[in-house]
Formats: sequence, C-alpha cells, structure tokens
Amino acid sequence: MRFSALRVLKEGLTGNKGWSPHWRDPAPKPEYDAIIIGGGGHGLSTAYYLAKNHGMTNIAVLEKGYLGGGNVGRNTTIVRANYMMEGNSQFYSHSLKLWEGLEQDLNYNAMMSQRGIINLVHSDGQRDAVMRRGNMMLSQGDDAAFLSPAELKQKLPYLNYDNIRFPIYGGLYHKRGGTARHDAVAWGYARGADQRGVDLIQNCEVTGIDIENGVVKGVQTTRGAIKAKKVGMVVAGRSSQVAAMAGMRLPVESHVLQAFVTEGLKPVLDNVVTFGMGHMYISQSDKGGLVFGGDLDFYASYAQRGNLPTKEHVMEAAMCLMPMIGKAKVLRSWGGIMDMSPDGSFIMDQTHVDGLFVNTGWCYGGFKAVPASGYCMAHLMATGQSHEYTARHRLDRFETGRGLMDEETTGSQHNLH
Repeated sequence: MRFSALRVLKEGLTGNKGWSPHWRDPAPKPEYDAIIIGGGGHGLSTAYYLAKNHGMTNIAVLEKGYLGGGNVGRNTTIVRANYMMEGNSQFYSHSLKLWEGLEQDLNYNAMMSQRGIINLVHSDGQRDAVMRRGNMMLSQGDDAAFLSPAELKQKLPYLNYDNIRFPIYGGLYHKRGGTARHDAVAWGYARGADQRGVDLIQNCEVTGIDIENGVVKGVQTTRGAIKAKKVGMVVAGRSSQVAAMAGMRLPVESHVLQAFVTEGLKPVLDNVVTFGMGHMYISQSDKGGLVFGGDLDFYASYAQRGNLPTKEHVMEAAMCLMPMIGKAKVLRSWGGIMDMSPDGSFIMDQTHVDGLFVNTGWCYGGFKAVPASGYCMAHLMATGQSHEYTARHRLDRFETGRGLMDEETTGSQHNLH
C-alpha cells in the first residue's frame, strides 16, 4: 500500500475502509540474523536501513512496550545540523540531508517543516562562539547566517529586546533546520521496515543477553528465548540497564528532560527560537500549541516525569524572552530519559562481546539524529566497521580521554551536564 493524493481522495470518498494496518504483529521466530533491542526512532531506523541498504531481512525489533513509546514520542521535534565539533558536525550534516529526503524515501508524511532555527546570543562571548559554529556549518556545506538585532526585530518583533540582564546581541540563523512530527517519524520507519520483511515485536521485554565464550548467541525475553548472530542495543536512557545484562558498565548517566505544550494559539511563531542565556527553546506546532523545553532535571532518574523546580525555571526563561505568552495555558508536560555521555556526544561501536553492538549517549541530540543514527548503525552491524561519520564516536575514546568531542565545552565532567 502506497500513499498518494489520489489514494487519500479515494479513501475519503469511500469511508476510509480500504486502509490496511501499517505493519504486521508477528510472533517472534526462534532465530534471526540480527536483533535490535529498542523500538524507538533509532532502533526502527536501524532495522529499516539494514534491510534497505544491506539486504538483511531476517531481523527483529524487540520493544518492551509499544513502538515509539519512548523518547521518539517525548521530545520537542527539533531537526537541525548546527553542530560545531569535528565528527559531530559531519554526522548531523548527513542526518539533515537524510531528513530532507525522508518523506519521499518512506512514502510517509513525517510533516517535515524547515521553518528555520534561530539561536539567540546575549553577550560578546556568545556571539564569538556562534560565529565559530556558523563557520563550521558552512564548511560542511550547511547553511548559517548571523542576524543583527535589527534583522531579528523584523523576524521576531515579539521578543524582549530591552531586557537589561539578557540583551539580545543577534542570533545564528539555520534556515534548513526546523521540526518534524515525532510520532510520524517512528511510524514511517516502522512501516518501511515491515514492508521489507522486518519483524516488529511489541510487548517483548529483553530480560537477558546470551553470551558464550565471548560471542553473543541471542537474548532472553518475556516471550521466550530468541537466538541471533548479531544484537544491537539501541535503548537510549535504558542503555546502562540493558548493557548490564552483558556485564558492561557504560559511561552514560540517565537524566530526565522535560518538555511542555500550551493550548492552541493563532500562528505567531514562524521559527524555532532558542534563548541562549536560559537554555530554553520554543516553536509552534501545526495545532497552534507552543512547544518548549529547557535544561535537564539535575538528578539521575528513570522516571518519565519531571519536577516543579525545573518547570518553574523553564517558564521563567520563556517569560524573560517572550513576555507576550504569559497568559497562555500550559496543557501538559512530559519527560524523556536522556542517556548523557561525559563529553556530550554519542557512542556507536562494537562491544567487547563479538556480535554485540551499542548505540547510546545521544544527550540532547537524539531526535534530530534518527535517520543518520540508523543509517550508520546499520552499516556498523552489517559490515563490522564504523561508518566514516561515526569513526570518532567509538567507546575507546573514554579510555584515555583523547579524542573527546566536548560539544558542550564543559570538559569531561560527568555530573555537570
């Protein structure tokens, strides 16, 4: 079943009775060539590209709940390629290119909206930093432009430009950045993987990883043992727990990151805007709600909910930047479990167990990385070699401290993200 304007029109005129399920609901087989633990965006895209790019179809994605029920459905939907560090910049540039062709590739409406991202700056130091970042983006073939306060006032007249504490000095404009519908991204990859023969198995929690003589043999699940020659751990904030089943201790911490949405409002915010001094970011959804978030809850947790102090901090930052939204009602909030690495950059590598692979440490960049993460993880699992865009993201960089990609410029300080 392919989607098209003609098909949508036909189904609309005939009571929408001709649609079939997006994917099958198969029972697990006794054995697969490869198993992906985790049915989120990264896991589903890995399975999709394993089938599409490498011809592997005897694959299972194991999800303990429902597909897309984790971080891929619990974020602020931002897509961007405005990274500065060598290694990260190339990776996210590749990811944005995949985003731009994603809907045609999947034949699925992911509601990709390249509305542009503006990172505001509030000091001379921040302005110098975004200039360096912009130059790195341009060197990768991506777009970047610095907007003066006068140019910003034309695009964003509703910001608080007169704030004495946080004056607005300008902003880095990334025109090709924007947003995408998070649920649709998961559904599109799930549908595409299923069409290529991948088994998507929901309500199937992995409870153990079978290893013999240093070689992975399969997994234990709540639906029985399943054998596999290759196993990929792609479980975001649950990475430490799953890796422990293989006797591994990963260099990641799990923290809650909250997000919020207001009641529907008339169109007012064309771009994604980030407040450089308050770590707050905001955009407007297609339904009219203002979607925004801020910093982490500063304690380790596996709870997909947040706390009031962080809510207050984010609301204060939103009001400081954009006082006009003060009377908007917040409808709901949610939390995702972030797998935070020491250097703020992701980890994608083979482990010490032959046939066992890990994909984790996405910090704040998980959603925007979904296409390239699956693309490169599939390459790693199929060939046993790191893709050129992830060669710097191996686990061994933490052994000596050499080659750390300190994207947040805080140093390798595990507890200060």
